[in-house]
Amino acid sequence: MRKLFKKLWNNDRGNALIIAGAALPLLVGAAGLATDTIQWALWKRQLQRAADSAALAGVYARVQNNAGETALQAVNADLADNNHTGIPLMSGFPDVTYPTNASWANGVRVDLALQKSLGFSSLFLSSPPTIDASATAATIPTGVYCVVSLEPTSATGIVATGNGSINLGCGMITNSTSMTAAIATGSSSVNATPIAAVGSITDSDNWNNADLLPFTVKQTDPFAAVNPTTTGCPGTTQVKINSNETTSLTPGCFSKIDINGTVTLADGTYIIDGGPLEFGAQAEVTCNSCTFVLTNSDSSPTATIGSVTMNGGAELHLTASTSGTYEDILIYQDRRAPSSSSTVNKINGNSDSLMSGAFYFPNQQMQINGTAGLDFNCAQFVARTVDFAGNGSINNTCTGGYGDDAIMGRHVRLVA
Repeated sequence: MRKLFKKLWNNDRGNALIIAGAALPLLVGAAGLATDTIQWALWKRQLQRAADSAALAGVYARVQNNAGETALQAVNADLADNNHTGIPLMSGFPDVTYPTNASWANGVRVDLALQKSLGFSSLFLSSPPTIDASATAATIPTGVYCVVSLEPTSATGIVATGNGSINLGCGMITNSTSMTAAIATGSSSVNATPIAAVGSITDSDNWNNADLLPFTVKQTDPFAAVNPTTTGCPGTTQVKINSNETTSLTPGCFSKIDINGTVTLADGTYIIDGGPLEFGAQAEVTCNSCTFVLTNSDSSPTATIGSVTMNGGAELHLTASTSGTYEDILIYQDRRAPSSSSTVNKINGNSDSLMSGAFYFPNQQMQINGTAGLDFNCAQFVARTVDFAGNGSINNTCTGGYGDDAIMGRHVRLVA
């Protein structure tokens, strides 16, 4: 018997099986823990994406307030679509707060948390682990815009074409929801940044590496608070100045202004009551502080509103009003002007032209054509759609900046 026990004691066959059996609980435990950890990491990632998306939705609601939607409503609606964990949130979540910061605005912070038991870890944990995620989004400043397209539909809002060079020293934005909201084609060279759109922007070398900001916040009408006046109207006087005439003109209400000669305009407001404003190829026009208002003394919503035509041969030295209702606005078109692809307000001029101030056509197209060189000083172009064309250069400089008149851009981003 003693020999048998000694033999068994010295027998080393099956040692590996014993060691494997002893280690098996550790192997099973490691595999189970790894599986649960992977699942927790997946839920964490999904929950973080849901928090990011919800915070962005909350900011858009704060900025746009579509149909009175609040940030909390937007967050809940977004979570219903984008929380892909498939696990209900814990009581008290989402927790939505509105932090403030000097470098951004309209902040929305979304905190989320959930709990879920897993097969292996539940054997050792008294309660499921809490998985949480948080995100803060806000609007941040993105530069100064001097071109604003108010196009609210899926039509293209900004077009740069032709063979010209467009040097703006500022940014451009369109409210168009199109996937081609802003396009640059042909041999055009656009020097403007950022280029922003509510919709998407067609990438192109023509943008010259501008900062492209698609799917941005809708830009409000910068002149929404300015309404047309019709003092002294109805206008019955038609101004017609031929190419061989030299004269001066004082402010008032006119049924039409058509200049093809040399004219000095006195400071003030020139109201065109239902008719057009036209500068012919031979026009040489100067004003130091004036505004042209295209409106109609008839209050009907369908009253005729005139358009603007500036011929490319004209020599124009026009500076916007420096005070009053139309301060810093050179041309103002009534919002009742009908939107039509056939109506184009043409802003042209020769290389000796220099125009300063805002051009406002909120419901119609504005086309700016460069010929031998067209210069602007601190100009702002606000129209339903804006079309840059021609074969020459278009230059806008504003060395001192726009001051209080600056149209500031905003873009929604995650900030934390």
